[in-house]
Amino acid sequence: MKTKLATFLLSLFAISAFAQNIDIKEIVRKSDEKFRGTSSTGSFSMTIQRPTWSRTISMKSWALGTEYSLIYVTAPAKEKGQVFLKRGNEMWNWVPTIERMVKVPPSMMMQSWMGSDFTNDDLVRESSIVKDYTHKLLGEEKIDNYLCYKVELIPLENAPVVWGKVLMWVSKQDFLWLKAEFYDEDGVLVNTEILSDVKKMDDRVIPTRMEMIPADKKGQKTIMIFEDTKFDVPLKEDFFSIQNMKKIK
Repeated sequence: MKTKLATFLLSLFAISAFAQNIDIKEIVRKSDEKFRGTSSTGSFSMTIQRPTWSRTISMKSWALGTEYSLIYVTAPAKEKGQVFLKRGNEMWNWVPTIERMVKVPPSMMMQSWMGSDFTNDDLVRESSIVKDYTHKLLGEEKIDNYLCYKVELIPLENAPVVWGKVLMWVSKQDFLWLKAEFYDEDGVLVNTEILSDVKKMDDRVIPTRMEMIPADKKGQKTIMIFEDTKFDVPLKEDFFSIQNMKKIK
């Protein structure tokens, strides 16, 4: 019994020492910034899958830091020309078929974005996984043959966060964000995000496929495929204007 107890205590000590030697917050920051760079532009598709149907939307995107982003819908014809703009924590939608500019109110931020499993809030994402959470290393696990850090994120008090807890898996090599689980304030799993199909994209290696899977809706998910992305491109804040939403192609 003493031997088992000693082994258990040594294991706990080893895990504690291991965690103390790793800057968990820095690992989360690196994995987050790898997707964005200082700025980016690219094209991607979003496939909404339901038990009896699916549809795919193609888009182009521009982003500057965490405060500015613009998305232009290129297909299908029904949605083509729609534009979504994020400036800070505000979100705007230009609908060319009715020539109307819509500001998305706070009451609609948790509603589905274009019928997908992503919300309007996911696009704005006012919160920061680096600044608005505490980070705790829970251990290591393998995801698709990548040995990963398993990290628990708990929101800081008064942070603009909708989740009660987030678990994320970041690969030890290249700091790839490969999985995340989002829990509500009662500790119930709401969504699982799975990232895969790791490829060289511009100057870095990143996952190019993202799946968002709701926990309580069987046979339902949304898949984003990042087809082409350029990082650290020259973009200025005035590009992300309401006036430019009507001009962008």
